[in-house]
Amino acid sequence: MRKHMSWRMIFLSAGLAVFLMFASYHPALADDYICTGTTGAITVDNVIVPVNATCTLNGTVVEGNIQVENNATLIANQVDVDGNVQAEDAARVDVQANSTVGGNIQIFQSGSSNILSVDIDGDLQFDENSGALRADNNTIGGNLQAFQNTGGLTITNNRIDGDLQCSANNPPPVGEGNIVEGSIEGQCASMSGPSPTPPPPADLPVKIYLPTALK
Repeated sequence: MRKHMSWRMIFLSAGLAVFLMFASYHPALADDYICTGTTGAITVDNVIVPVNATCTLNGTVVEGNIQVENNATLIANQVDVDGNVQAEDAARVDVQANSTVGGNIQIFQSGSSNILSVDIDGDLQFDENSGALRADNNTIGGNLQAFQNTGGLTITNNRIDGDLQCSANNPPPVGEGNIVEGSIEGQCASMSGPSPTPPPPADLPVKIYLPTALK
């Protein structure tokens, strides 16, 4: 009996050692925060919004990336993201309310999206989306690019350090008041902010009105 118990203990010990070794080779699994509800002001690593889920982030600090999967919805308010926000085949992606993103926001082949009042260090990219898209009042360190979107796109009052590039969107994008440091290309060519009012010419006569008693 003692011999049998001894071999059993050896087997269990060996199994535990294999498990610990496997876990040590897959540390990234513990770094992914799976969001399927509402998350408040906590700090997490990478965020994954899984298939068909809805994730709401309120004041959340994300030290990695946010990945929005097939038919999933992300609503992010006042978030601080060190990396990228990436969505492909998502249902909806909203990043708004004075959020900051250290990388890019990339929305590909998805539904609707609202990017509102966000400080983006990299690019904002909309590509082949079918829902209504809005990019309003953002500060963008890179480019704003919109290609082959079919649900309508509004681009208004953004500050863009790079280029504003729009092509093959149907219907064409609409918007105004964008301040673009780089080039404005394609369908967005008329969306820059108004030129400042020029000062009056220096040689215009100056009218001086005197009180009646001095005339």
